Order: sequence, then C-alpha cells, then structure tokens
Amino acid sequence: MTELTLTAIYEEATEGGFIGYVAELPGANTQGETLEEARENLSEAIQLIREANREEFERKFSPTTRVTRERLVLRAA
Repeated sequence: MTELTLTAIYEEATEGGFIGYVAELPGANTQGETLEEARENLSEAIQLIREANREEFERKFSPTTRVTRERLVLRAA
C-alpha cells in the first residue's frame, strides 16, 4: 500500500485542550481535551473527508459519464 505523508499540527488552546489540523488538507481540523484525543479525532476527520469526497464524486458523475480512472502516487519533493 502506498503511503501519503501529511503534516498534522497541534496547538494548545488557551481555554485548555488541543486544536489539530492538517496543513495540506483544508477542512481537516478538530479539537480534543488531550493531545491523544486530538490525534484520534484528526484521523477520524481525515477519513470522513475522504469518504465525503468519494461520495460527492460518485454523485456528480453518472454511470454513463465517460471518465478515466487511474492510480495516483504522490511522492514527497
């Protein structure tokens, strides 16, 4: 399985807990009472975004639409 490396950023919130987001994936953000909880929540947020994007794609294109699908492998620069 090919891996994609993203940058997770965690900030301590002034009111307590942590805020987490992914630099390369707008919309992937969350919070948690502990750093571990923020990590778990961020992983879940990324998965939900991937699923929502896939579903949106499937809704957008009907089975009769001619599309080309191919595997895309991203490598760090």
